[in-house]
Amino acid sequence: MKKLNPVITTCPVCEHDLHITHLECEHCNTKISGEFNFSKFNYLDQETLLFIELFVKNRGNIKAVEKEMNVSYPTVKRHLEEAIVALGYKVDEDDEDEEEDIVELKKSKLAEAQSRIAEAKAKKLEILDKIKGGQLKVEDAIEQIKKLKENK
Repeated sequence: MKKLNPVITTCPVCEHDLHITHLECEHCNTKISGEFNFSKFNYLDQETLLFIELFVKNRGNIKAVEKEMNVSYPTVKRHLEEAIVALGYKVDEDDEDEEEDIVELKKSKLAEAQSRIAEAKAKKLEILDKIKGGQLKVEDAIEQIKKLKENK
């Protein structure tokens, strides 16, 4: 098979859209004439096409795309949004707000968990201090620590 040139979608003279009017089979020389459409992907620039290919190859895993492109999460998101717009779709601003809400919720839950862990650790140290001071028997301390674990 001979090397083929990439398809162009814009006229190099007047910069209007080109249309496909002829298809030909290289193997059997069958020729088809008519009006044919380009795919949305034919109108994308090379950089956007490469990004989409990489994104699909990594099954939409933004972390994997970040790693392969050696860029940050916001850069991958920007490329993705540019590709969405280039394909003729709107980027839903609510999605960004929703993602920020999710991040804030995760941060909040993490802070709560860290607080509970610190509180439990402080109570355990308090129990150990009571044992050391003779204010609490080991058996009673074990029961109190078990109760702490149950209340997680």
